[in-house]
Amino acid sequence: MELVTLNFIYLLASISFILGIKMLGSPKTARKGNLIAAFGMILAILVTIFVYPSIHHIEVSKLKYTLIFGAIIIGTIIGWSIALKVAMTKMPELVSFFNGMGGATAGLIGLLEFSHNLGNTSKISMIVAGLVIGSISFSGSMIAWGKLSGKFRKPIRLPKYNLLNTFIAVIIIILSIYIVTAEINNPVYLYILFILALMYGIMFVLPIGGADMPVVISLLNSFTGLAAAFGGFLYENMVMLTGGILVGSAGTILTLAMTKAMNRSLSAVIFGEFGEGSAISGSDNQVSGNIKEISPSDVAILLNYAQKVIIIPGYGLAVAQAQHVIHELEELLTNKGVDVKYAIHPVAGRMPGHMNVLLAEANVDYDKLVDMDDINSEFPNTDVVLVVGANDVVNPAAKNDPNSPIYGMPILDAELAKNIIVNKRSMNPGYAGIQNELFFNEKNSMLFGDAKVVFTKIVQELKSM
Repeated sequence: MELVTLNFIYLLASISFILGIKMLGSPKTARKGNLIAAFGMILAILVTIFVYPSIHHIEVSKLKYTLIFGAIIIGTIIGWSIALKVAMTKMPELVSFFNGMGGATAGLIGLLEFSHNLGNTSKISMIVAGLVIGSISFSGSMIAWGKLSGKFRKPIRLPKYNLLNTFIAVIIIILSIYIVTAEINNPVYLYILFILALMYGIMFVLPIGGADMPVVISLLNSFTGLAAAFGGFLYENMVMLTGGILVGSAGTILTLAMTKAMNRSLSAVIFGEFGEGSAISGSDNQVSGNIKEISPSDVAILLNYAQKVIIIPGYGLAVAQAQHVIHELEELLTNKGVDVKYAIHPVAGRMPGHMNVLLAEANVDYDKLVDMDDINSEFPNTDVVLVVGANDVVNPAAKNDPNSPIYGMPILDAELAKNIIVNKRSMNPGYAGIQNELFFNEKNSMLFGDAKVVFTKIVQELKSM
């Protein structure tokens, strides 16, 4: 009876994970999907604590139950508090940090379970695989967190770093095979493997520039899922296995989608130099022309007589926390009969879906969020494009300049609109470290200043018209 109960709850939890991930694919259902998956996880945790031990003849004392629930309560309070306080601009590094904690858990499981499974080659292989992948995910995620939070502002490239990384990877593979096949009893070898895996995770992410961080986060997320799946194999825990496979496969698919959106191969992200600020920018760039500046009042007049407006949000919108005033502007224009949409680029912001989450926080109608592939055809018939804090995702150099590091990356065709307004604090280049050709377009005008401040002025002007 207990086994039937365990398997039934695990089945329900697995179904909730699948439904949750499917619902995360749309802004309309993402919140509900997250809650469904979380409910499934709670069920899986409770049944594992109370039913799993008796089936597998594991004795759990009152002290152990106290420690287990104490850890759950402490972890819940810490995680809940961090999530409530985090600013939307800090969401990417929070995702990276939490993902790293998952990798650390997989690594610690390997260290703890090794001595309990000596002589069992199949389980030792699962332990070693989970240890290596989880440790790489942990240390790599911590470096990604440091880069996104500004603690490591510039990529660090050691001489022959590709060769050095390859050498460490080969040593890890050889040592892993040796530990599994030679049935090593000495845990020292495992600790050496653990340290090497941590080193590789650091060396793997450290040279990668900021513009490629969204791809790296997705890749590390898939690593954590894979490490969790090996834990499921180790404990013969079907829900842990299912959850790990889902996270690993979803992360892999997202990684491939991100590289496609950037028109870059995964190997180019890992071994290339895009995003490290090596591109020529500013006055040294080949871009030249005149910059036209526009005032909030003039923007308000232009918008008041427009029939169709497309808003392109970027990281600058998140920095300024201007999503609410942008939503107010959108509602004001809609009430005046203007057709307003948001153009969402797959890699806008600092992580996949960053702009969707940001605008959802401001209660923007999900139907107004349009993906790049669906909205690019509408730009030629658009009266005004408002580029708010976005840079590289609207840079025509991706199509016009074969020497540009972003050449070939699909972009939003803002340049085709009748009028272009770009809001930035200054003329500094974007995350990829290159100047934007769009700024010098004869149809473009620069609206300098903090997005929240200048768009508040625009809203006030529109209300008086």
